[in-house]
Amino acid sequence: MSAMPIAIDLDDVHLRFRVRSATRVSLKEYLVRGLFRSASNPPVDVHALRGVSLHVDEGERLGIIGHNGAGKSTLLKVIAGVYPPTAGMCTINGRICSLFDLMVGFEMEASGWDNIRFRSYLQGETPRTIRGKVNGIAEFSELGRFLDVPLKYYSAGMLVRLAFSIASAADPEILLIDEALAAGDASFRAKARERITELKQAARLMVLVSHDLNALPDLCTAVAWMERGQVKMLGPCDEIIPAYRSSMARAAPVGAAA
Repeated sequence: MSAMPIAIDLDDVHLRFRVRSATRVSLKEYLVRGLFRSASNPPVDVHALRGVSLHVDEGERLGIIGHNGAGKSTLLKVIAGVYPPTAGMCTINGRICSLFDLMVGFEMEASGWDNIRFRSYLQGETPRTIRGKVNGIAEFSELGRFLDVPLKYYSAGMLVRLAFSIASAADPEILLIDEALAAGDASFRAKARERITELKQAARLMVLVSHDLNALPDLCTAVAWMERGQVKMLGPCDEIIPAYRSSMARAAPVGAAA
């Protein structure tokens, strides 16, 4: 257990990326001008998060809503430590379980059994704590003898099964979920939904990215509405969700289906 209360505290967090815009060229253009393309294709500064301040205490369930590209998943990655802020402070107290970017940490040349251990270590497990979880992870994945095989021979669905089984075996204090998550075929998705429900109940603090506005009031104690990398509104579900729905309705093209 953590000595201090479980909490997430973001203070004026900014995140910037420098990326090059993709420009498609023909083979002839590449051969003739390839050496000079970098001069005509300068990097672009992307300001993904803009002064985000949030405080989430133990016992709270925070939902994050917003249009695609609003910064929702990026915010989760900052909280998880995937991206360090380029300005501001992100302070986390508590053990994190992240149900997104499930493939991070896989070794494609190693077997499923080895990857259960590798990935679990990245989640904070130790050789002692993982020993009691390995067989449960293997059973949940339903991969059987394929666990003896290097991951480079797995299908995409098999990789997702293994990744979800490992990630969801954590004992979370802070649970981070992106509900765009898909995990294998229909029967496995049903198991995954049950496991996520159990994790939500067990976690001492949860941050959930979701597009299911109808479900959020039953899952969350508060909602943050993200827009263009900023928190546009933060408050109770019964205030923020209607405001977001009204905004979407105003932005919808005239005559568009509801």
